[in-house]
Amino acid sequence: MTFFFPLTGEPLALDLLNTRPADAGDLIADRAGLAAWLAVEGDRLSRVAEVGEAEVAAAHAVREAAGPALEAVRRGERPPAGALEALNAVLAAAPVRRELCWSEPTGLVAAPHREAAPAARLAAELAEAVVDLLTDARVTSVRVCEADDCVLMFLPAHPRRRWCVASVCGNRARVARYYARHKGSGPEGG
Repeated sequence: MTFFFPLTGEPLALDLLNTRPADAGDLIADRAGLAAWLAVEGDRLSRVAEVGEAEVAAAHAVREAAGPALEAVRRGERPPAGALEALNAVLAAAPVRRELCWSEPTGLVAAPHREAAPAARLAAELAEAVVDLLTDARVTSVRVCEADDCVLMFLPAHPRRRWCVASVCGNRARVARYYARHKGSGPEGG
């Protein structure tokens, strides 16, 4: 089975929220979908040896808490207490500590280390990405794609960016505007 994730490369928390696009359902609804998404995210998360139902449930729990929290913070409002409690509980279940290790060619590094079950570790890493986004000064700049049928979010690098993917949603919007302008101007439309 081939998986397609319409928008990746945004902050990890947005990539997680974008796993539920309007027209495709839940892209990480099952083990195969989550495993494919984790492969796309590559080096941004610790490796999960085997994706099971616990990992799927953990990712869903973080995503469910992240959505309302982000919506509130984007508007400059206080996030729902339940969302904050859920994210804090996930973080507390797999605390991180730094561990010194030698890495060629960089030398001595302090790598994050979590001693927890894989699902708790994954959830904590995702929750940490949500925390990073919620506390980022640019959080109020997060936008939802302006295409009528799209709910994907992005952090624009340019203030004029309007669509999640210009070659997809932007092109559909331009084509729709073209047809709306030219509707009725042909020989049949008079």
